[in-house]
Amino acid sequence: MTDYHLAELNIARFRLPMADPVNADFVNALDRVNALADGSEGFVWRLTGDAGNAMDIHAFADPNVAINMSVWRDIDALAAYTYRNPEHLAIMRRRKEWFEKMELSVVLWWVPAGHIPTVAEAIDRLERLRRTGPHAEAFTFSRPFPAPGQEAPEPVLDSCA
Repeated sequence: MTDYHLAELNIARFRLPMADPVNADFVNALDRVNALADGSEGFVWRLTGDAGNAMDIHAFADPNVAINMSVWRDIDALAAYTYRNPEHLAIMRRRKEWFEKMELSVVLWWVPAGHIPTVAEAIDRLERLRRTGPHAEAFTFSRPFPAPGQEAPEPVLDSCA
């Protein structure tokens, strides 16, 4: 067992308010897709609000910005769920229907095993990534950094386009 886990924050801005009928397929898939994450190899934790997902957590002033935050055993476990789970991939491939394109909307970082990151911590990591680019404290799938004392992981390419 490693002394570190991988934390991730993913933000997205809805094109239309979340409750708009155009977003129904996405919203209706949340429970199912989150249950898949919860049962995935290497899953540790995910941010949830009153509805069992994070859609009611408003971390930004813009009410159309949704957040997803989770912790995984390592980058391989997160990548397997994100890019190789067929049901998650199906949703990811439709993201342009629901969300605006945002630059640097995903940040990864290592946390000590057992640490649950706060939303403020995650936003700070995203802001650092946006300011300075990928580094050991805030990185991306395509420019990963190793956990302390570990070998560098291979880059993960976005295969949902």
